[in-house]
Amino acid sequence: MPPISEGPVEPEGPQGKAQPESSRLGKTVYLGLGSNRGARRPFLSAALGALQARAGVLATAVSALYETDAISDEPQPAYLNAVVRGQTLLSAIQLLELCNDVEAGLGRIRPREGRKAPRQIDIDILLYGSEVIETPQLTVPHAAMLERPFVLIPLADVAEPGLVHPVTGAALTTAPPSPQVRPFDAHGDWP
Repeated sequence: MPPISEGPVEPEGPQGKAQPESSRLGKTVYLGLGSNRGARRPFLSAALGALQARAGVLATAVSALYETDAISDEPQPAYLNAVVRGQTLLSAIQLLELCNDVEAGLGRIRPREGRKAPRQIDIDILLYGSEVIETPQLTVPHAAMLERPFVLIPLADVAEPGLVHPVTGAALTTAPPSPQVRPFDAHGDWP
């Protein structure tokens, strides 16, 4: 995986011209983090640390934590959710592979039936720049994000000014409150 540089970089584009700022820093990405099994907050912290330690994502903003009832046909513990805004030099597929590797490293096992089972960690790519991606492995923007207050509320916490959904044009900088999404007091221990 290509490393992310924290210092100034002046890559040259065609004809030796400096690339715009967004190219130098990579893509701005938004990742949804969730956990509803075991020590939820430590799993979220471990996932955030692992994403950065593997030189995959440089976190530039992290939302507050929110507690949310699980969306499932079977009773499950409540989730803790957060959204991370970051920069990456990885392609969207490389970023997906990194997210899957971090999940597996933290003990996530995906059920074969595809049902929504409790999980130590869930990492979703919500946005990858303003790109629209539809492959068998990855759909970006995340297909259900506009229907999920537990995504929209923390996303609004960290959204850059003017952020809109690349397909619908819906503003992502604000989100209406939801009784299913409750602020979670991490006692100053987040991120």
